[in-house]
Amino acid sequence: MTGADSPSPMNSRRRTLLLAFPTTAVAALASACAGRRSGPEAAGRAPAGRAGTPGPSGPAPACVLAAETGEGPYYTPKSRHRSDVTEDRVGVPLRLDLHVVRASQGCAPLAEAAVDIWHADASGIYSQDGATYLRGTQTTDGQGRVSFRTIVPGWYAHIAPHVHFKVRTGQRAEVSSQLFLPEELLKTIYARQPYSRRKAPAHPNTRDDRFAAKGAQLTLNPVPDGAGYRASFVIGIA
Repeated sequence: MTGADSPSPMNSRRRTLLLAFPTTAVAALASACAGRRSGPEAAGRAPAGRAGTPGPSGPAPACVLAAETGEGPYYTPKSRHRSDVTEDRVGVPLRLDLHVVRASQGCAPLAEAAVDIWHADASGIYSQDGATYLRGTQTTDGQGRVSFRTIVPGWYAHIAPHVHFKVRTGQRAEVSSQLFLPEELLKTIYARQPYSRRKAPAHPNTRDDRFAAKGAQLTLNPVPDGAGYRASFVIGIA
């Protein structure tokens, strides 16, 4: 079943820092950002990076305070603990590396946090009614990182294509938001199978008012990675 995500009201008691560190901070964090992950993938932790894989870029260098966008109508609270969420869905591969930091503690890495992702398939359809494709959960390692393998999401309704994410510590939901992809990249991808089975919108992102309002802080900057792409994002929580 397709449909538009329902935007949640802004939570006035909790705002979330979605951070892309300025270039002056990159050197100080380089060792943390470049470290290898620990813990088995079977336990839901991120696998070690592959040698020779180009390092993806995050959002444009800035440090911005943004309200969370909400989880939308398709969140499942008990997703499978895994790094590869693709299952039988066909599409352009996307590796998503997320780094969770605690802004109120000098952007220290946040370990042992649960990170959920979920999104639509190439046809714009979310898994529901017991299906589990394109959704999963991992636990951040000692450096606050997780890595998911998925596909580029398709479009539906008037919504900019996106990947939802939620960060949880214990029983507390720290942030629920979403990540977008550059429109020019989407148009290139949507000209390929299996996305081209449907006529793509001329402007997948800019027809969405929410993207116009918050896309600058939430858009990934993917780099080629094998047959697909890889992107990273630093999630700073208050």
